[in-house]
Amino acid sequence: MWEPIRQKFEKYPAQEKVVKLLLERGFQVSAAGKVVSGNIEIPHVQIGKEINVDRRVVDATAKHIVEDETLFDFFKHVRSIPFLAEVAPHLNLGVVIIIPEDGAEVGIISGVTGIISDAGYSIRQAVSDDPFFNEAPRLTIITDRKIPGDLVDKIRTVKGVKGVTIH
Repeated sequence: MWEPIRQKFEKYPAQEKVVKLLLERGFQVSAAGKVVSGNIEIPHVQIGKEINVDRRVVDATAKHIVEDETLFDFFKHVRSIPFLAEVAPHLNLGVVIIIPEDGAEVGIISGVTGIISDAGYSIRQAVSDDPFFNEAPRLTIITDRKIPGDLVDKIRTVKGVKGVTIH
């Protein structure tokens, strides 16, 4: 996913930074060339401040996206999701963080979720960092309750799992 998008901005490193932020935050680009989350417009100056680029770079990036049919079709459909990891303890939910040996390896998610569900725990949310965006991707799983240490030991045996942390 990231590589074809990155290639369209490889000559414009500042715009590439903008695109990366849009994807990380799940921001859309409207037909009017505005960065939005649903119907809420995100000021381009604020985006520029966040990643230390001028507002005009954000304007140019949004324009570039709108003028490219493939990019626009993609960015008008991007959505953000509520990530429960920070609030899970307040909701009496469990948080399991998986550190993979290689974030692009096949089968880690199915192996880990299989162990959790086989033990009778309900998975409320699973969010995996994209290894193209994050040099140290993680898989965060939110469970209906905290999992015990013996389950952590089983999860560590999954092929490709480097480490496991629970909260």
